[in-house]
Amino acid sequence: MSLYLSTGSSTTELAPDQLRELLFKALDMLGVRKRVLAVPPDQTRAHSRAGDLTRYAYEYYGDKLQAILPALGTHSAMSHTSLTRMFGDVPHSLFRVHNWRTDVETLGEVPGEFIEQQSEGKLNYAWPAQVNRLIAQGGFDLVLSIGQVVPHEVIGMANYNKNILIGTGGRESINRSHYLGAVYGMERIMGRASNPVREVLNYASDKFLKDIPIVYVQTVVGRNAEGHLAVRGLFIGDDVECFHRAADLSLEVNFEMLDRPIQKAVVYLEPHEFKSTWLGNKAIYRTRMALADDGELIVLAPGVKEFGEDPAIDALIRKYGYRGTPATLAAVEKSPDLGSDLSAAAHLIHGSSEGRFTITYCPGSLTQKEIEGVGFRYANLDTMTARYDPMKLTNGYNTVDGEEIFFISNPGLGLWAYRGRFVS
Repeated sequence: MSLYLSTGSSTTELAPDQLRELLFKALDMLGVRKRVLAVPPDQTRAHSRAGDLTRYAYEYYGDKLQAILPALGTHSAMSHTSLTRMFGDVPHSLFRVHNWRTDVETLGEVPGEFIEQQSEGKLNYAWPAQVNRLIAQGGFDLVLSIGQVVPHEVIGMANYNKNILIGTGGRESINRSHYLGAVYGMERIMGRASNPVREVLNYASDKFLKDIPIVYVQTVVGRNAEGHLAVRGLFIGDDVECFHRAADLSLEVNFEMLDRPIQKAVVYLEPHEFKSTWLGNKAIYRTRMALADDGELIVLAPGVKEFGEDPAIDALIRKYGYRGTPATLAAVEKSPDLGSDLSAAAHLIHGSSEGRFTITYCPGSLTQKEIEGVGFRYANLDTMTARYDPMKLTNGYNTVDGEEIFFISNPGLGLWAYRGRFVS
């Protein structure tokens, strides 16, 4: 097991030419490879710089880079416009689409006893280690898993083996891992590199991925003093040390600990990145530990036009809504449709404030009836954008017409918590 590159700090700013040079240096250390598969994230991780790194890998390997498989998970396939925006001039013919319902192979199972132990007795089911068939059967001598380590609601810190086992996983693996995280409690998971969901994936990696030549290329991205995105670190390796080094830096860069709770937060969802509440609810996940009891969260969501990226999940969200953990758990027990789609159930738990603070969505396309039908409050986007102009606000505390608000321009880039609520 090897760590090929580990560089960065909370003040580092790696320019594009530096990223390219560092990646090439690490790839030189791998030796000659003849069949390479790249597995970057999709457009929902556009800020990761994975698009640039994938392009550099194509430049390095040329025709030896034989396929690119975006780790879609349950997300929609990328359009040609999205591919060009994220990956530049990399030929579209190289890209493959992962279908989480049909394109997977099960490599083995993590036993139910292990899940029961990790969940503290809350769950007892086996977890199938599933990956896209291209990874399992493609005969590649290098699988280059590219992505960003950042706080995450399901697995504590995103990336590492999640990019493979969830990003290219199947229906049951995604369902059961998401539900494990939701039932265990996201506030006990977010910002933690070690947690029950990660332990399950680590078990699967050790047992079932050991013969697949995976190398992880992981960035840490934050904002500099001018508010611009900066690559703070780059970590390349084939084992957990690479991930833990990136996670340690991400906590420094992406986790903002506040001395007092937020009474009113306004979160902006960039329209190219956030088109559904499935993704847009990062506004809820990432701020929930910072919001005061009886606080208010306003979500400016110009691109949001649906609830789920998958039609079946969209229908479940519309049917059951974001009603909180007790209502969702009861529905899972009583309703076969939700009980057989546990990732949807987990999402419903993640998207609820559990009645602790209010959530007001201001969508670009969904109607007031649709928004209120799933349990959110509704406000007109144009009216709220005129009052809280995301082009004028700065990240952090702002005063608008004498009112104090806390503004976040992209919830996917961090995690916010009130010091008195977060338990280390």
